Amino acid sequence: MTALAPSPTASGLDHLDALESHALFILREVVAECERPVLLFSGGKDSAVLLHLAAKAFAPQGLPFPVLHVDTGHNFPEVLDFRDRAAARRGARLLVARVQDSIDAGRVADPGALASRNRLQSVTLLDAIAEHGFDAAFGGARRDEDKARAKERVLSFRDEFGQWDPRRQRPELWRLYQGRVNPGEHVRAFPLSDWTELDVWQYVARERLDLPSIYFAHERPVVARDGMWLAVGEFVQPRDGEVVEARTVRFRTVGDATGTGAVLSRARTIDEVVAEVAAATVSERGATRGDDRFSETSMEDRKREGYF
Repeated sequence: MTALAPSPTASGLDHLDALESHALFILREVVAECERPVLLFSGGKDSAVLLHLAAKAFAPQGLPFPVLHVDTGHNFPEVLDFRDRAAARRGARLLVARVQDSIDAGRVADPGALASRNRLQSVTLLDAIAEHGFDAAFGGARRDEDKARAKERVLSFRDEFGQWDPRRQRPELWRLYQGRVNPGEHVRAFPLSDWTELDVWQYVARERLDLPSIYFAHERPVVARDGMWLAVGEFVQPRDGEVVEARTVRFRTVGDATGTGAVLSRARTIDEVVAEVAAATVSERGATRGDDRFSETSMEDRKREGYF
């Protein structure tokens, strides 16, 4: 695949039109080049936008690839409900790869009932890619989320071990993409690379997209821990000295419930969230993802191992 993407400054397009056009181009080009693509779907806002774009890219036919969720087993129930609804609404074939199965098979060590399983997802994902023979995986990662993701290309090639080497990325000058996948490799494709959190929310507003309810302000029991508000529930219990409080919060990102914090918020509508995000000075992962803020390994190290 050596093709030139549409110019983001095309006449008559606003910035959301340009971002959408480029994302549709990437989706179509990867599907044209690869034999067995899959779309990674967490149930979060970015993957919801990506699923919507994929439906647009291949309309009026259905999705030409399945949807894969790597399930840590520590998910918010609202997100799992949304995942199932969204896949059913799009007529997508939903595959679920479970971290618990990797633990039971001895592929990864059990970190404990209340410990984060985010890093364990890499092994589960790579095993699912190998099991189904996927040669391309679409993901909703954006460059503004983390400095390691800012270094990654739109097409990110992984070797036969599923590992990423930032020094061996292919150039993408003038939006020219080289999508040939060598034997044993697979490619991660990121159609939302150039989007920001604000772009995502403005697009959600424009397209009237459905999202999990936890993205909007609601009252729930939380504890203050490590500078975050963690939702008390099956996977988070108060520790000695912690006080459970009822707070009005929302989540800017969704992930393993043991390490994904909420923010205090009164934003109950999409327009109110857009205004709140426009005023934010810290990325959603930097503010509310404990695995990014306190992990002994950096995002780049985890991506080298095969992380999303």
